[in-house]
Amino acid sequence: MKKIVVLITILFALASNSVIAQKFAYVDTEYILDLLPEYRSAQKQLNALSEDWQKEIELKMQDLEKAEKEFSAEQVLMSDEMKKKRSVELKQMQDELRDYRNRKFGFEGDLFKKRQELVKPIQDKVFDAVQKVAKARAYDFIFAKGGEVVMLYTNSKYDMSNEVLTELGIAIDKPSKNQLKPENPAPKTNEGNEKR
Repeated sequence: MKKIVVLITILFALASNSVIAQKFAYVDTEYILDLLPEYRSAQKQLNALSEDWQKEIELKMQDLEKAEKEFSAEQVLMSDEMKKKRSVELKQMQDELRDYRNRKFGFEGDLFKKRQELVKPIQDKVFDAVQKVAKARAYDFIFAKGGEVVMLYTNSKYDMSNEVLTELGIAIDKPSKNQLKPENPAPKTNEGNEKR
């Protein structure tokens, strides 16, 4: 048992020493993508498609609501057979609406496929640029800030986002968004704290 504890302690010490010698950096992928013209163009296309499909869904919903109201108002005068037929028609309209919504916006739906078609090549291009920057600067790890990864603290000196943009051919006239300061900070007032 003591041998196992000693072995684990030695492995932990070796792992700790190797981590200290490694170089880390991060890139803000949202910042990078927002500055790429092809990404902004892809987002516009996706938004336009999404809006068009959403309008179609809203029209189908209005048709369904109208048919449901008509059925509700007329069912008193209908025979059982007519009620059954109209109920089946309403159910079919509901199913078609659900299917259309899933086909357009569902997991692996048309919007998902179009996003893959338009955005994945851009993300691959950014990934390749990150790889080149990492190799050129001899980084062992580059983390992605933004999206799913949560970074509770970042020191902007390790932000390689602008270097990646330069690698992508995007001219940067301003510092990284982490280094930006408000141009006209609001003046501080002591309202409510004044002595009389």
